[in-house]
Amino acid sequence: MRLGACPRERELGEALDRGQWPQASSDELRAHVTVCRPCRELVLVRQAFGRERIAAAGEARLEPPGVLWWRAQLRRRNAAIERIGRPLLGAQIFALAVCLAAAVVYVLWQARRGFDWLAWLGELPRALHLGALVPGSWGNSPWEIWVGVSMAVMVALMGGVIVHLATAGIRDQGSGVRKGGS
Repeated sequence: MRLGACPRERELGEALDRGQWPQASSDELRAHVTVCRPCRELVLVRQAFGRERIAAAGEARLEPPGVLWWRAQLRRRNAAIERIGRPLLGAQIFALAVCLAAAVVYVLWQARRGFDWLAWLGELPRALHLGALVPGSWGNSPWEIWVGVSMAVMVALMGGVIVHLATAGIRDQGSGVRKGGS
């Protein structure tokens, strides 16, 4: 027994643990608590701790470990996709800069020639030696030239679209966004 402890402290503690204080306690024990300072302090402290425990239990809503693991995996995957996306963005900016530089060089070159914008089109098959690549007399008529140039432009555009869709698919796949829920 502690020094200064009340002999009825144990009985009072059991009543508090069972939740029987003060309703189901005896009148004698209630009268004792009003005159005994250690028992009164025990009731005060136990009730305060009980209220705080109930309040803390109501606030602490921990998510299941599976959800925490899934979010950590999602953050790790998004960070990896971001690291991968930086060089792709750099390559796209570099390609845009090269295209813009080529356009500026072409405009300047045509400006020196007197703005004869389409004169080079007739000379293109001979300049690129395309006749050696395609059997027959390809490139003799202007329509064949236009068809060849339009096919080359279409292939270049489709290549750009495919690269864009592939990089957008990688970014979307890594984001972990689910449709219809969280």
